[in-house]
Amino acid sequence: MSQFLNRTNTSAGGQGTNMKKKRYLVLSDGTVYEGFAFGADVSAIGELVFTTGMCGYIETLTDPSYYGQIVLQTYPLIGNYGIIEDDFEGECFVKGYVVREWCEQPSNFRCQYTLDTFLKDRGVPGIYGVDTREITKTIREHGVMNAILCDSIPRDLSEVSSYVITDAVPAVTTKEKKLYEAVEGSAGERGPLKVALLDYGAKRNIIRELQKRGCDVVVLPGTSSADDVLDEHPDGIMLSNGPGDPADAQDQIMQIAKLLGMKPIFGICLGHQLTAIAAGAKTTKLKYGHRGVNQPCRDVKGTRTFITSQNHGYAVVSESVKRGEERYINANDKTCEGIDYPDWNAFTVQFHPEASSGPHDTSFLFDRFIDNMMAEKYKRGGEPNAAE
Repeated sequence: MSQFLNRTNTSAGGQGTNMKKKRYLVLSDGTVYEGFAFGADVSAIGELVFTTGMCGYIETLTDPSYYGQIVLQTYPLIGNYGIIEDDFEGECFVKGYVVREWCEQPSNFRCQYTLDTFLKDRGVPGIYGVDTREITKTIREHGVMNAILCDSIPRDLSEVSSYVITDAVPAVTTKEKKLYEAVEGSAGERGPLKVALLDYGAKRNIIRELQKRGCDVVVLPGTSSADDVLDEHPDGIMLSNGPGDPADAQDQIMQIAKLLGMKPIFGICLGHQLTAIAAGAKTTKLKYGHRGVNQPCRDVKGTRTFITSQNHGYAVVSESVKRGEERYINANDKTCEGIDYPDWNAFTVQFHPEASSGPHDTSFLFDRFIDNMMAEKYKRGGEPNAAE
């Protein structure tokens, strides 16, 4: 067992460590972090990533973009307001959950049950009592690593090292078309606009943001063809967030290429990356990704810097953008965070303007999408916006 470096933190966690079951987080390089078990009583292999959000753990656990990943929360106390199903963003696709300390007795008037129950019900193993700061520093130094959550240290890590996330979009997308009607009275005299939302792993708040702006939203499987989308006769097309390597989603890229210029388009996160590839750009895997609610993004056409929510491990290569105009960049590492495509009446962003629980700095982008749809509708002979 000399290949393993054991990191034991018996004082961490603060939850009756003498009576708790041990669990191990083993990295693909053989490093072992010893902690204690909660959640489901199973083992799990996944890509280990960290997120820096101080709140919003419910939204994190139900964000389909974490498909295939073991998620580590850098904030030390998780679960203190329990689980609230109205705050779910989708289904839970995380492979495992790593925290410094979890709260066994949450206190919130909206709480329905505990974090431990949530993980058990969904077959997700968790570990607490480990030094999440040290693990985060390891990932920042070496980059994203595969890992296994287990109750006994494996002798062979070949399965861990070879783990790759595949078929991500088909695994998380809706299997059938769904219609969500606009909030009553939100459309005013113009009547509702119809948005076709391609679900690559969509967060529910995208739908809510469109509904409250007077849009009927028809959610389509991410495997839909361009003809399927256009057969809905939408006023605009929304390309959602989602998991996996964007370069692997070749079917989706081909369909987006057919849709460019046909209707106003707004893409978020994976939708941003897929559109860029469809327009001839390239993507690259980041060393440890952007995950959290405090990512600063600068508008290169103005003077504003926005604080944004993000969850992605890949980025569009700025130098490869030819058909569009880079609009936003990350203020920390200067990576591409948004592209305008004026020739196609389309724009995309890497961050999450629909962020729930926040921040809400960039929610105005949904209004920009509404304006684009109204302008296109008016140009083609529809009713003009009351504001025009």
